[in-house]
Amino acid sequence: MKQLTKAEEEVMIVLWELQKCNVASIIEKLPEPKPAYNTVSTIVRILESKGFVNHEQLGKGYLYFPLVQKSDYSNQSINKLVDGYFQGSFKSMVSFFMKKNDMSLSELESVLNEIKKEKP
Repeated sequence: MKQLTKAEEEVMIVLWELQKCNVASIIEKLPEPKPAYNTVSTIVRILESKGFVNHEQLGKGYLYFPLVQKSDYSNQSINKLVDGYFQGSFKSMVSFFMKKNDMSLSELESVLNEIKKEKP
């Protein structure tokens, strides 16, 4: 899976939230200052070429929808982060965030409990 630019990620976040929408709806959800219509339209077409988005015609316009699930992209991005900055060690990553963010032991225990709930 290809990596997205910051602008592409911003558009994908809106598409993941709305599931199916036109360019005007994407712009409406983006933070100020709002990008130009043509800019967002170009980003959506790039996302289509990368295989992240597809469209269906609605009258004279298009509705866009994600082809890649947010969870799949998030998982790939986290793995790339762990591999690139923590030599593939999730333990090193958690340790780093604990030290840099003054994470308490109770917060860590809470995270571990959530992980235990998710595992079968």
